[in-house]
Amino acid sequence: MITVIGESLVDIISDPRRPGEVQAHSGGSPLNVAVGVARLGLAATLVTHYAADPYGDMIEGHLNTNGVTAIIGGSAPTSTATATLGSDGAATYAFDISWDINGAALPALAAVQDSNHVHTGSIAAVLGPGEQATLGLLEAARERATTSFDPNCRPAICPDAAVARTKAERFVAVSDVVKASEEDLAWLYPHRTPEESLAAWLQLGPALVALTRGASGPVILARRGRVEMAAKPVTVADTVGAGDSFMAALISGLDQLAALGAGARDRLHSLSHDELHALAAYANGAAAITCSRPGANPPTSAELGRLSVPLRTPLGH
Repeated sequence: MITVIGESLVDIISDPRRPGEVQAHSGGSPLNVAVGVARLGLAATLVTHYAADPYGDMIEGHLNTNGVTAIIGGSAPTSTATATLGSDGAATYAFDISWDINGAALPALAAVQDSNHVHTGSIAAVLGPGEQATLGLLEAARERATTSFDPNCRPAICPDAAVARTKAERFVAVSDVVKASEEDLAWLYPHRTPEESLAAWLQLGPALVALTRGASGPVILARRGRVEMAAKPVTVADTVGAGDSFMAALISGLDQLAALGAGARDRLHSLSHDELHALAAYANGAAAITCSRPGANPPTSAELGRLSVPLRTPLGH
C-alpha cells in the first residue's frame, strides 16, 4: 500500500476573454501523485483535507473514480487556487488554502504504519499547522516504509526562500527518495546549479534524488551512479501535473524493482546503473503521456506498460 500525505484543492480557471466560462478541476500535487500511483495499479490512500461542500464533493468524486481511499482531517472549507488568464494566456494565481489534518491523527498513523511507502510534499510540507503533523507522520513511517518527498515549491504560499529551504531539508533528511524540478532548486538555492543542490541533498540521507528539467529530461543521482536522458518527443498540450506523474511512476517503478518498504532499503541503495536508467525512462514516459493531454491526467498501467530493465549478455557469450 502507498500512502500520500498532502493537500487536495480545486483549480479554478477564469478567462476574461470568455466571460462566464469558468473551469474547475481537482488538483494539488499530493492528490495528483495518489491518483497517479492508483492508475498504475498500486493501492493508494491519501491523507488530506477537503470539506463537505461542492468543491469537496468534486474532489471526493475524483478520488473515488480513481480508486483512492481518503483519510480526511481538518475543518476549513475546501482549498482553491484561482487562475485568471491574461490576454496573452498567462495566468495569475490567487490562493485560498488551508492545511490542517486535525482529527485524523489515529487513522493517518495507522495508514502510514501499514504502508510499504509514504510520500508527501508541496504545500503540506510548508504550511502550518499541518506541516508538523506531516513531518511527524513521515518520521513515524520509516520503521516499516520507505519514504519520498517532492518540494514542488509554491512561493505564493511560502514566499521566504530561506524558510522554505530549511523546511525542505528537514523532509529530505527523512526521505529515501526525493524528486525536485529545476525551478524548485533554482528558487531554493539561487547561488548554485540545480545539480549541485541535488548532490547536496543526496548527502542528507536519501538513496536517490531525481531532477526534472522540462524538455531537457530527467536526471537521477544515486550513491552508485548518475543517469540522464532527454525528454520523450511529444506534442505538448500543457505541462500541468507532469512532475506529479513522474513522481507517481518513480514510486511504481521502484515497486516493480522490489525496492519499496523498510526491508528493501539495502536494495534501494544498491540499484544498478541499468536499473536507474530504466527507472528514469519509465518516469519520463509517464510525464510525456501527461504532457500530451490537457490537465493533470496521469497514465494508466495499460498506457505506460511495465518497467523494463535490459538483460546484459555476459562477455564471451
